[in-house]
Amino acid sequence: MKRRTVLKAASAAAVMASTGAQAQAWPNRPITLYVPFAAGGPSDMFGRTLARGLSAELGQQVVVENKGGMGGLVGVAAIAKAAPDGYTIGMNATGPSAIAPFMVPNMPFEDKDLALLTPVALVQMIVATSSRLPVNSVAELIAYAKANPGKINYGSSGPGGISHLAAELFRSAAGIDIVHVPYRGAAPAVQDLLAGQVQMVVLDVGVLLPHIRSGNIKPLAATSKSRSALLPDVPTTTEVGLPTVLSDNWYGLAAPAGVSKPVLDRIHAAAVAVLNTKEAAEPMMAQGAVIRPMTPAEFSDFVRLEREKWGPVVKASGAKME
Repeated sequence: MKRRTVLKAASAAAVMASTGAQAQAWPNRPITLYVPFAAGGPSDMFGRTLARGLSAELGQQVVVENKGGMGGLVGVAAIAKAAPDGYTIGMNATGPSAIAPFMVPNMPFEDKDLALLTPVALVQMIVATSSRLPVNSVAELIAYAKANPGKINYGSSGPGGISHLAAELFRSAAGIDIVHVPYRGAAPAVQDLLAGQVQMVVLDVGVLLPHIRSGNIKPLAATSKSRSALLPDVPTTTEVGLPTVLSDNWYGLAAPAGVSKPVLDRIHAAAVAVLNTKEAAEPMMAQGAVIRPMTPAEFSDFVRLEREKWGPVVKASGAKME
């Protein structure tokens, strides 16, 4: 029995030593960071800012690869299905992680397939219209939509994403008939808003800000409990009589489940270190982000609460994604 105990202890020590050696050897080649939306959008900007910092922290290049589609599900599924060796990580977000599970009959990944690490950016959203649309307030938008049912098209970053459901929440609360036009990210949705192909969006403040400042897009309301620091003159949805239209967005960092804990710990520590630097925080905050790193356990609890919030909203809206 004593000999067996010694052998077991030796075996456990060998496993621990092997795991520690693997963690020390990692990373010895470039790491891929998937962004689940098109290039040029907010998640792309946050992902690339994080990747630059991680490259410096980890001593290996972190290469961003955009994998848009299905409101972010394609990209997050790619993270979940990647080899659990620490060389593939990526961004998850409100849509694919907290909304799509209530809209998609056959999710391409399960909770157990992902290791959640930390939020990267928490972002306010804005109800905005094309400058070509003859409205200047939420009340005028609602009146115009009621006078022209089915004539307002709204763009989103993809079916099942938060920009889709936030607009559906607005549609339901306002009692109007507007038409969804999905895109493979926020950037192409904004381009078509500028071109007049769609007339309305509910998108992250950062992606809209340059066009708001140029006068090409009109901000009507922030879908948050407080006004945006970047647009202090724009009222909240509560202030304009739509208190149930609340849709703060977030982007986080995840890895495939099965990555060893020492490697996950290194990725998490590196990400938190990056988010605490001025070089990463300042450009993100300029896009309307709040930087609030969490432990993996805290982030998992946060996502659970987000699901509890969005599940009833999805059901009430009747929104579906095939």
